[in-house]
Amino acid sequence: MSMANQSLGDLPEWNLGDLYAGPGDAHLAADIGKAEALAHDFGTRYRGKLEVATDGAWLVQAVRDYEALSDLLGRIGSFAQLYYVGNTTQEARAKFYGDTSQKLTDISAGLIFFELELNRIPDAVMEKALTDKGLARYRPWIVDLRKEKPHQLDQKLEELFHEKSVTGYSAWNRLFDETIADMRFVVDGQTLAIEPTLNLLQDPDEKKRQAAAEVLGLEFGKNQRLFTLITNTLAKDKDISDRWRKYEDIADSRHLGNRVEREVVEALTAAVRKAYPRLSHRYYAMKAKWLGKEKLNHWDRNAPLPQEDTAPVAWAKARDLVLSAYGDFAPEMRAIAQRFFDEGWIDAPVRPGKAPGAFAHPTVPSAHPFVLLNYQGKTRDVMTLAHELGHGVHQVLAAAQGPILSQTPLTLAETASVFGEMLTFQAVLRETTDPKKRKSLLASKVEDMLNTVVRQIAFYEFERRVHTARKQGELTAEQIGKIWMDVQHESLGPAIDFKPGYETFWCYIPHFIHSPFYVYAYAFGDCLVNSLYARYSEAAEGFQQKYFAMLKAGGTQHHKELLAPFGLDASDPAFWDKGISVIEGFIHEIEALDRAGN
Repeated sequence: MSMANQSLGDLPEWNLGDLYAGPGDAHLAADIGKAEALAHDFGTRYRGKLEVATDGAWLVQAVRDYEALSDLLGRIGSFAQLYYVGNTTQEARAKFYGDTSQKLTDISAGLIFFELELNRIPDAVMEKALTDKGLARYRPWIVDLRKEKPHQLDQKLEELFHEKSVTGYSAWNRLFDETIADMRFVVDGQTLAIEPTLNLLQDPDEKKRQAAAEVLGLEFGKNQRLFTLITNTLAKDKDISDRWRKYEDIADSRHLGNRVEREVVEALTAAVRKAYPRLSHRYYAMKAKWLGKEKLNHWDRNAPLPQEDTAPVAWAKARDLVLSAYGDFAPEMRAIAQRFFDEGWIDAPVRPGKAPGAFAHPTVPSAHPFVLLNYQGKTRDVMTLAHELGHGVHQVLAAAQGPILSQTPLTLAETASVFGEMLTFQAVLRETTDPKKRKSLLASKVEDMLNTVVRQIAFYEFERRVHTARKQGELTAEQIGKIWMDVQHESLGPAIDFKPGYETFWCYIPHFIHSPFYVYAYAFGDCLVNSLYARYSEAAEGFQQKYFAMLKAGGTQHHKELLAPFGLDASDPAFWDKGISVIEGFIHEIEALDRAGN
């Protein structure tokens, strides 16, 4: 356990021993050797033989062998990543992560043939093989795999792309991570890493918010030449890959990975952008009035309201709030979430060098997920805990599908996390009878939803404009900054006054680097959960069973199939307006409370 300040209590640090005891663990070295041997044997047994395979029983054994190897390689890779993010500035950890990643790349290069050869089996032959009961279980994966066929290259090219990734996009990702983790920001004489500095943007004291915002802009500005180079390189790298793989649109590879149609995402983005004036523009104008300003400075956007309780939420209270909300929905959900606290699956404290942000890593089905937080006691941190545990519960439930079928598209993965967040918020809201506190709580939730829906669609639009412009040549920091500011003005509205320095704030967003076009998945999940929660409110009976069935399905069903039991259809353009109307309804209630003098 790591001692935090007394107001937060003891914050847990994860125990990675369920994967490996440490970099020097003999079991880790043995598993790497085992993986090398199994991969070699796998290639000997199956390479060059799949295209002529007609026997379903033989094919299912090949898939099962491939799945077992995936689990073993995933266990090794998960440990290397989780150990590294604990302190990305420690040279020994960085070297271990780099060396392990290289070994895994070398081993997995010998497996690339498998999916390529599977896709070269004629459709009629594959359909006949799928009559085998064992192979039929893997039909969803095989169907999804065959959707990638038009974008696959020949084996030698695929192997080259794979091996070059270590010195290509993966190296640039690591450079970004280590640069961000190494940055320091001096605020009021105190030297801080990026997480506590960003946290000051939610401080009740405007002078602290302003000082933090100004030093963030200053330090990002000093480093923007490097961040510009990283952005240009990765955008070009993606453009090359997309061109070779014959993707029509810059985000099509992400849509394919998410198993969502381009038209569905376009309908979502159009609905959200159309709603900007009714959501963010309207809300921030109200907030400016509450803070006694004509306009909010950009460092005021996430400021607490004057009557908001900003006392830090102790870790024990945050844990109990989330577990209670989960338990009210379903005892099984609470029981799964409880294990994260009891069995050392959470790393909560802010530490020098620790990766910023928060995530839930599924690792592999033979192990269990781990959750990383940077907990600082804000109300938003409590909601982040609820969010990441939603992911964790989903990952635990889907694990029974096995290494191949448990993998859930990002859009549906975010649904589980946002639903966990909504359960926690609604539980707190039900207990809040004081009008002023209710208004403050609703305002906090609206801000979170604006950050999840409006902000993420704006981020998606920013990425689209940057990647499109990059096709014409390298972009300067000023050009990227202008795209950033244009998108910010459009999405946040005239009630925000963007001061000098904000044009650099695109620099630190990790999703732009690690997962291009990932961000719309947050908006997808939030709007979907709004509709899903409305169904729960209308008819709670039987909902939990349907919800758990959706989570347990993992990657075995398309979003259309998963949502059908709830009477929802994300391909209907009107669906997104329903989700947006929930945010709008919260803003209506805030306005009513405001008019009543609360």
